[in-house]
Order: sequence, then C-alpha cells, then structure tokens
Amino acid sequence: MIRNDLDKEDSAIYSVVVNHEEQYSIWPMNREIPPGWNPTGKTGPQAECLAHIQEVWTDMRPLSLRLRMAELGSTPAAAAPADPMPAGPNIVERLSAADHPVELGFGTNRSLKLAKEAVDRGYVHVTFPNTRGGTSLGVKLDRDACDFANGDFEAGGGAVHLEGDLILNFVKVRCSADVDLATLSGTGRLAKR
Repeated sequence: MIRNDLDKEDSAIYSVVVNHEEQYSIWPMNREIPPGWNPTGKTGPQAECLAHIQEVWTDMRPLSLRLRMAELGSTPAAAAPADPMPAGPNIVERLSAADHPVELGFGTNRSLKLAKEAVDRGYVHVTFPNTRGGTSLGVKLDRDACDFANGDFEAGGGAVHLEGDLILNFVKVRCSADVDLATLSGTGRLAKR
C-alpha cells in the first residue's frame, strides 16, 4: 500500500488567523504568519482550530461584500439595524465624519474576558453597530496610542482608549475608540492615514 502525506496524522499546532475581510484560516505555529493575516488567539491541533472556525465564521462572504450588499439593501430587512446610517458617502467617509457608537468585539465574541484576551494579543474587533448591516473591523492596536490607565479588566470597570490601524476598502485608516468596560461599548471613529 502506498502512503502519502495525507495518510499521516497531523500533530502540528496551528494558530487561527483572520484577515481584514474577516475570513479565517489556520497557519502552522512554527511559521511566520503571512502579511495581511492576524492571529485571533486560538491555537491547537488542526481539527480543534477548524472546529473553532466553523463555530465563529458563520457568514462566509468577505466583509467588503457584506458591506456592499448592505449598502445596496440586499440583506433581509430583519438583519438591518433599526436606524441605519443614510446612504451616500462610502463607509470610510461616513465613519470618519464624526463619532459613532461602537462595541468591542462582534457577534458572540462580546465578553470582558474575550476583550482582555484580544487587547493582550494586540488585535481587537471594533463594531460600529449603527451602520447598515453592522460594521466589524479588525484593528491592530498601536500600544503607544492606547490608554488603559483608567480601565480595570479584572473588575470590569472604567474606560479605555483604543487606537490602531487597518485597511478598509483599500484605504489605510486609523480607528480610535473610547470604550466603557462595564458595557463594552462607547464611541469611535475612523481617520484616513
């Protein structure tokens, strides 16, 4: 019988990674993560990482497609927020024009423990819930620009200031957000870089 690499049991440890389009993959822990991908903090054997991805990646459409479909009104009415932002300028321009409500995390990934883990690894999801379809951005934190002095992750009190960079619709932007740790919500905005 001929054996190939697919027949071998995979004993490698993997890291779950995500890109700016909120697409997930796994990457061997012993290799440098390629540009454009960021660790989510989940590591383990291949099967465990793939099961995690199956649990958290519930909409396979890239973020840009989901946003575009939401802007065009292609999402079901039940999925749209009650008071979406008006159509007009693109999402980068709208989120750069003023402060907007934000939430730390997205979907089922909204807990103080998960928020602390995300901050510790330097990569958080900031969600702008009042955009049509909700906009969740993966932000690589700039630790020098962040301020954690007034927040207590252990007690779940106080507020933190988060800042970091990302690319949205092919535009380099900086996301800044002031978040109350008791509610994991606050205000934030984008600024073109």
